[in-house]
Amino acid sequence: MIQKLNLLLDQLESHLEDFEETNPIVSTATIGWQIDHSFLVINEVVIHIKKSNPKEYKWKFNKNRFLVQTLLRKIPRGKVRAPKGVQSFEEITLEYLRRQLEITRNNIAELETLEAKNYFVHPFMGYLNLKTTVDFLELHTKHHLKIIEDILRIS
Repeated sequence: MIQKLNLLLDQLESHLEDFEETNPIVSTATIGWQIDHSFLVINEVVIHIKKSNPKEYKWKFNKNRFLVQTLLRKIPRGKVRAPKGVQSFEEITLEYLRRQLEITRNNIAELETLEAKNYFVHPFMGYLNLKTTVDFLELHTKHHLKIIEDILRIS
């Protein structure tokens, strides 16, 4: 279940050396910010899903979830700002990103220990069980990898 997420982390890791690169045509944020934000989202989601009670999981149709996870299979760019809880206010250095990568790898491994009905409540997509949470994390990470690739390609 977490194999794809680990491969995406490998891709993020391959861009660590580019952490200071930016291109205002693509994004005002640096590649380091894109990587750190991806780590922060994964880590925060894992914290929340681990705390969830599977007996309280409630599936309900959500058009945003259906659109993103079923029809588009990607997160549209520029539609939503990252909440403060998943924005870094740390100085982003290579050492900092390497520490965050290790924490993120450990958190992803913990997903394997959870029940199928552990859940995370996304502000726009509602209740996401374990499978749909992992899918969201993959889509979100791919979204930021695409931004990174665009920054490097257009620079």
